[in-house]
Formats: sequence, structure tokens, C-alpha cells
Amino acid sequence: MTSKREQALAGLFLCLKDTITGVSTLRNEQLPTKVPSEGLFIMRDGDPGEPEVTLSPPRYHYQHRVEIEALVQHAEQAQRDQALDDLLTMLAQALDGQTSLGGLVDYLHIETPEFLSETIEGAPTIKAAVVPIILEYSTTNPLN
Repeated sequence: MTSKREQALAGLFLCLKDTITGVSTLRNEQLPTKVPSEGLFIMRDGDPGEPEVTLSPPRYHYQHRVEIEALVQHAEQAQRDQALDDLLTMLAQALDGQTSLGGLVDYLHIETPEFLSETIEGAPTIKAAVVPIILEYSTTNPLN
């Protein structure tokens, strides 16, 4: 039997893979030295954090913080900016209306992205946005 945590994570990953076309979506993979020309999404499983616990019967309520990295690599700054904006728009469209991931979570919400740039010697700069996604779910056991 799959844990509630893994069901939520797998549901988010499948939502991204099934909804976003033309851009590779990976889960927990290392950052590549070269980003595909169309861009790349990497989902990081993140941290479930400390649950809020209710008793009688015991329930563990999580706000699991997952991070989606959106990455682009182009020689020109304007191309990087536009390509990253396009990726973030795709991500927003993929998650629009997916507040429960088909019943796998109680609530999904998106937080404000953090923007980063990585200069690579002899290669175009990588520009990225790390987008926190909060998956709220409950379980009867912290291991489930």
C-alpha cells in the first residue's frame, strides 16, 4: 500500500508530466550542466514538516513543501527572461484548478517563486525559478 505522502507526490508529478507538453519534467534528478532548449522542470520532494496532530482518533495534518525548479539556458538575457516566464506560465496553467489533485490532497497552493542565475564557464547562463508548492493532506500514521 502506498503512503499518503507518496500518493500526493506522485499525483503532483503525474499532473505536471501529463499536463505540460514539450518540456521535460523530472523528479529528484541532479541539475544538468546543459538545459534542453525548451527548458526543464525538476520536482523536488521537499519536506513534509512537523504535522499538526489531532487526537481521538489520532490524525496527522501535513503541509508538505515541494519545490518545482523551472530552468532555462540561453546566451541572451532577453531570451532567458522570456523563456523562464513561458515556463512559469505553463506551470501555472498545469496547476490551475488542481487544488486537490483529483482527491489525493486536501489542498494544493502555490507560493511566490525565488529567482536564481547560474553562470557556467564556457556555456550560456542558466536562469531558474524555484516555485514552492504546498500539499496539505492528513493521515492516521506519520509513516503512511
